Amino acid sequence: MKRPHGSTLAVVALAAVFLAGCGEKPQTNAQGVKHDAVPWSGTGTKENTGTVFTAPGWTVGDKTAWQQQLKTRAQNGQNEYNKEN
Repeated sequence: MKRPHGSTLAVVALAAVFLAGCGEKPQTNAQGVKHDAVPWSGTGTKENTGTVFTAPGWTVGDKTAWQQQLKTRAQNGQNEYNKEN
């Protein structure tokens, strides 16, 4: 009986390793689709306006104030003329 060469054993071992990756279980979401809340809904309630990171003057659920805050933040943070040197 003839013994297989070392390279043949290496090829068989390598093939076994690659084929082992084909046995991955499918990843499914058993709970179903989770829909995100709108960004201006915040993290708090009407009484509790959120966290310490909430902008002053903004109330939970105020879409117009949320959009204005984004415009102000973009203008102040990205306009080089408004920045102090």
